[in-house]
Amino acid sequence: QVQLAESGGGLVQAGGSLRLSCAASGSMFRYSYIGWYRQAPDKQREFVALITSSCNTNYADSVKGRFTMSRDNAKNTVTLEMNSLKPEDTDVYYCKLRDMGGDYWGQGTQVTVSS
Repeated sequence: QVQLAESGGGLVQAGGSLRLSCAASGSMFRYSYIGWYRQAPDKQREFVALITSSCNTNYADSVKGRFTMSRDNAKNTVTLEMNSLKPEDTDVYYCKLRDMGGDYWGQGTQVTVSS
């Protein structure tokens, strides 16, 4: 059974940085695609970033140049480095793993950026 655990969220001032991590178990991690998504109350979950099994990355326009995603296959983890944070980045951030078995979501971690 695939399990994902996000960590690293918290409260930061605008302009600050946070590093989110997502640890996976129960999956052929190195062959999987991992994405970060975020969701505010009463809003749809939106795409933030993606890393493929070959380490190609893709980012939402709203975070390009500020967020960087990476993966460590030896540790079954992905990291989202978030810099120059803005109040509008405040959301619950979720990681999603896609492998041959389907899509799996973590429980989310709260990121709050104060102005």
